[in-house]
Amino acid sequence: MAAKRGKNAKAVKSAALRHTRAVPPLPKLGRDAHKGARGHVLMLAGSWRYPGAAVLAARATLRSGCGLVTLGCPAGVRDVIASQLLCEMSVPLPECAPGVFSGDAVSEALDLAEHCQTVAIGPGLSLESSAQAFARDIALLAPVPTVIDADGLNALAERIDDLARAEAPRVLTPHPGEAARLLGLKSAAVAADREGAVVELARRTGAVVVLKGAGTLVSDGELIYVNSTGNPGMATAGSGDVLTGVIASLLAQGMTPFDGAVLGVHLHGLAGDLAAAKLGEHGMIATDILAELPHACLAHERKSRLTLKR
Repeated sequence: MAAKRGKNAKAVKSAALRHTRAVPPLPKLGRDAHKGARGHVLMLAGSWRYPGAAVLAARATLRSGCGLVTLGCPAGVRDVIASQLLCEMSVPLPECAPGVFSGDAVSEALDLAEHCQTVAIGPGLSLESSAQAFARDIALLAPVPTVIDADGLNALAERIDDLARAEAPRVLTPHPGEAARLLGLKSAAVAADREGAVVELARRTGAVVVLKGAGTLVSDGELIYVNSTGNPGMATAGSGDVLTGVIASLLAQGMTPFDGAVLGVHLHGLAGDLAAAKLGEHGMIATDILAELPHACLAHERKSRLTLKR
């Protein structure tokens, strides 16, 4: 049962809450695996102002093991975005102004979602009213597990309780300011009780919630995980877009929303740590995190194998 709006966060925190430190292994690859068997993500992202966010998020899905990604973007920016894509597919969707999703894009996006295992929406979407309406409809209606980030979250500020009625699981990835808007709180209240906030948001929405920041938290309303990877150099534009792609990828490969979110934040932070070891924290950018994702996956896979042998 979702928690009621305005419930005291400390009361939520004191409820039967179990902490876990377990980071699940990567999905197994069969010897006969093909790209279709490794999952297909529909990434709905981008706008005239933020085309790069869409590219980062889409590429991160492939760099973390997914077999296919289709990037649905506003028709007016499709050429700009497609020029940066090599392995990712792109589809132009209806727009109401150059580079801004239209409400007419909803039906086409939902049709595309029927052929994918996971949808991700939000990176670089913009706060234009038509894009916000598009994001709200997709967040509530997508028929498969859906990761909602950035401007996709802003679109739900007055509708978060409706998420509990979605037909498929949802994963929300807010930073503290976005979490505060969704809960109707001040950012200081979220900062003062991060665990209480992440659990309350998970219970109200029925979703798995990833509360980003130092020591990123993941909760499904009953379990809570505190991430230990990552560093201050990851506080850079586009880092969250990469995380969205990683989590969507793991869900498309068959992981549960909670396990996929936990492994996603762990790998994302580990990639950031590997980038910092090479470049230092001051000069890192999101593409450096992206570049280290395969190495983070390899390191985690080796560690998982050693754990299993013990």
